[in-house]
Amino acid sequence: MAIYNGMLPLINKEEVKRYAGIAHAEDFPENLVQEACKEIQLLATPKGVYQEYDYDAESKTILSNPPLKIEGRIIEKHLEKSSKVYVLGVTVGEDVEERSSALFKEGNYTLGLLLDAAATTAVEQVADQVNEVINQKAKKQGYATTWRFSPGYGDWPLEIQPQLGKIIKTEQIGLEVTNNFLLFPRKSVTAIIGCMPGDQCLTTKRGCSSCSQQDCQSRKLPSKG
Repeated sequence: MAIYNGMLPLINKEEVKRYAGIAHAEDFPENLVQEACKEIQLLATPKGVYQEYDYDAESKTILSNPPLKIEGRIIEKHLEKSSKVYVLGVTVGEDVEERSSALFKEGNYTLGLLLDAAATTAVEQVADQVNEVINQKAKKQGYATTWRFSPGYGDWPLEIQPQLGKIIKTEQIGLEVTNNFLLFPRKSVTAIIGCMPGDQCLTTKRGCSSCSQQDCQSRKLPSKG
């Protein structure tokens, strides 16, 4: 297992506003967004773990020990050209969650919401960092990579979380799966990245464009032009 110790030199303020549901709000105090970003930079402890496995696309199975069967029409389609996969887990730690909860208890709902959104942005940025490390490793081996796909997305059930956690030993970074198949600390992500022959490309759509939840506050609008 490879351990990744990330850094957060900058948190994307536009993404923070999107996750907070204020991307299109007019005259929202920018200093509050900046304050939330700075506080998360101080509180977050970014860590990641990842592992490469062979993948049998015909049987939809990660050849880990024990083997792990992939179930779900969309995830199966997503990995249909892959012969290897990387499974990853990342977290920004428990302190960010505790601070956000404390702010809500104090009645400081605005900063609490922004802190929560900044922590979500931070964990996605750490996942992006690990993703890039994996992309470079795969490229050196002659592979093209799929975009990362997490449990709970599409029709890939959250129930897979405990098995994913076991095959990459997420406990090494303090990341656990609860009895309800959720991650703890909450600001954490698990995902899978497929490795295809370098001349192959993916047909599945990435992100919000393929999600059926049209009223999500964090939904990204399609770009114009």
